[in-house]
Amino acid sequence: MKLLYSSHLKLKVCGLTQLSQVTQLINWEVDFFGFIFYEKSPRYVLSHLSLEELKGINHQGKVGVFVNESAETIAQMVAQADLNFVQLHGDEDALFVQNLKSLLPSDMKVIKAIRVGKDTDDSHLQALLAHHKTADFFLFDTDSSAFGGTGISFDWALLQHLEIHKDYFLSGGISIDHIGNIQHLKQQPFAIDINSKFETAPGVKDLDKIKTLLNIQP
Repeated sequence: MKLLYSSHLKLKVCGLTQLSQVTQLINWEVDFFGFIFYEKSPRYVLSHLSLEELKGINHQGKVGVFVNESAETIAQMVAQADLNFVQLHGDEDALFVQNLKSLLPSDMKVIKAIRVGKDTDDSHLQALLAHHKTADFFLFDTDSSAFGGTGISFDWALLQHLEIHKDYFLSGGISIDHIGNIQHLKQQPFAIDINSKFETAPGVKDLDKIKTLLNIQP
């Protein structure tokens, strides 16, 4: 099962906490699974699943989401949970990314979140992209004190003026109602990242909604 309206677009489901739901999403060929390792998040994965359970998930798209965590702790979690990607969703700078990569397996990819606020302009965003050039992917999300999971979208028009030289994930309150607007973006995202708009409770996904998303026609 794939996103039928766009043959190239991949899907990341973030904030997962239920092993049975992960299994179902694997059966539906979802590409990336986001597990949040931020203790203040209502979707903090270690409140629901053990590192051993995460390690046992047989998939190559397991993403660990970290917020202002130490590089050493991230590297430890990557090893213990057998993660495939690291997503940095806090205030980590380029030096931090460089240091982190030295502690990770050489094939480990790092996704750097670029948070977009109401007052963010395209020149500021372009500077952030240049600063974080050592990241392997970007992820654009709505800025918030909660570091994501707000269900609020930012103005996608800001992306039209950027030179984005890496594949990127599009996040921030994505819902079935406005997902069709993605086709108007000059540079298409590599993947979309869904979370709170596809939940019945924090960390509990609405699988019927996700199935509907996977079958949307152009």
